[in-house]
Amino acid sequence: MSQPDFTTRRYFPGTHGNPFDLVLRVMDLIEALPAIVFAALLFGLAVIPTFGQWPLTFGLWAFCLGDWALLAALPRAHKSFGPAKPPALNLALLRLPFTWLPLPFALAAQIIGTVLVIYGFWIEPHWLTVTHQTLCSSKLKPGFKLRLLHLGDLHIERMTDRERRVIELSRSLKPDIIVFSGDFLNLSNIHDPAAWEECRSVLKELSAPLGVYVTTGSPAVDQEAVVPQLLAGMPVRWLRDEKITLEHLEQKFDVAGMWCTHKPFIDGPRLQSIIPEQPERFTILLYHTPDLALEAAKVGVDLQLSGHTHAGQVRLPFYGAFFAGSLYGKRFEGGRYQVAGLTLYVTRGIGLEGKGAPRVRFLCPPEIIVWEITGGEPEAK
Repeated sequence: MSQPDFTTRRYFPGTHGNPFDLVLRVMDLIEALPAIVFAALLFGLAVIPTFGQWPLTFGLWAFCLGDWALLAALPRAHKSFGPAKPPALNLALLRLPFTWLPLPFALAAQIIGTVLVIYGFWIEPHWLTVTHQTLCSSKLKPGFKLRLLHLGDLHIERMTDRERRVIELSRSLKPDIIVFSGDFLNLSNIHDPAAWEECRSVLKELSAPLGVYVTTGSPAVDQEAVVPQLLAGMPVRWLRDEKITLEHLEQKFDVAGMWCTHKPFIDGPRLQSIIPEQPERFTILLYHTPDLALEAAKVGVDLQLSGHTHAGQVRLPFYGAFFAGSLYGKRFEGGRYQVAGLTLYVTRGIGLEGKGAPRVRFLCPPEIIVWEITGGEPEAK
């Protein structure tokens, strides 16, 4: 795969001022609308495809109000804590085209829509899954076995059953080492002391014989003024543009972590200063976005663990993510990839972005990843 030139690009994922950031600011304005004004807005949308057919208008409006009520109830149920109006408006817009179907099918479509709202907002975002991966490397001696737990994109708002499940699994899976690839807090809670304490309460519970290693995520989320205070006194090692050497079963290997600017032309040279080309030891890189994979492959990193994209959060069968927050688009949207000698894994993450971004998942449940890394010659495929 040829390496694109991103130096002339104006906007970058995960930074202030990009189109996604601007959309979130518009969503803030929508959330600020008084309830009666927002209800009137939903009614106006319901009128557009059903004008003059008032039973249909009021029926569609009722479904839209139902979506709003379901979303507004999420914080009360201690599921998620985002604004309800922006996603309710988006759902209303999605409902409009189905009103042109013949009546029985139109009604069925609206009912299915409500079922999908319940599933996508109430169920799947809290259905934490464990993904198992294996990797064999000739850089590691035969008989070597390392159990690594990869966590990413916590995006803490408040402690919920999902975060408690993360703690429970981090113990029961018995990893030798735990790594985290960035984005500690929810975008809505960056300066929220209560969210800080909830995040710290998760980090305090993470432990492994070889330690817990973290790196920072997007500049808009893991802000320079916040992360040092957030991690102060925590039993984790924060890797800031550094590489450390660990030993397990009389075998040494390296773990590196980097600040993420989302700009490969800036972070690539920094990576080269941290990791010499073609290192002899097996090398793991923690870097928030997959967009440094080509640079990591070039210097000889063996395993890059990333996140940021959440694998799109909403996926379609056979197509995948509607949108992936990567400079490479859908090329590295989520999951496992091979880039020359580099194995890249992009986690679906644990939490959800924040602000007006919908707290929704569809065919993309949150995950933590357990790696069984072994030594010896990989089997031929």
